[in-house]
Amino acid sequence: MISSPVYRSGGISASGVVAGFRQRGVASYYGPGFHGKLTANGETFDMNAMTCAHLTLPFDTVLRVRNLDNDRQVTVRVNDRGPYVGGRIIDLSKGAAERLGMLEAGIANVLINVIE
Repeated sequence: MISSPVYRSGGISASGVVAGFRQRGVASYYGPGFHGKLTANGETFDMNAMTCAHLTLPFDTVLRVRNLDNDRQVTVRVNDRGPYVGGRIIDLSKGAAERLGMLEAGIANVLINVIE
């Protein structure tokens, strides 16, 4: 089993995340209700962009997200915080969720990796 987030000792440093960060869990997505509103980093949310929300990863961290249910992959950038629903590790923009083939189900089992 893949472990939870791995960070540098002492928390997140200026350089961000330790190489090799991986996390496995459930992804969800958000879209129309948030489109045009501000994200946690101050950007305007574009539901069609390739972005995501993560509770702890630094803003602008680039991730590869693989849908373990159908093996589709997408590259996203962290620009928001969440998800705030227990048991979920990442909230994807609607555009990213569509590319991963998870719109109908609303959730998917995923593996996320930091891209250096």
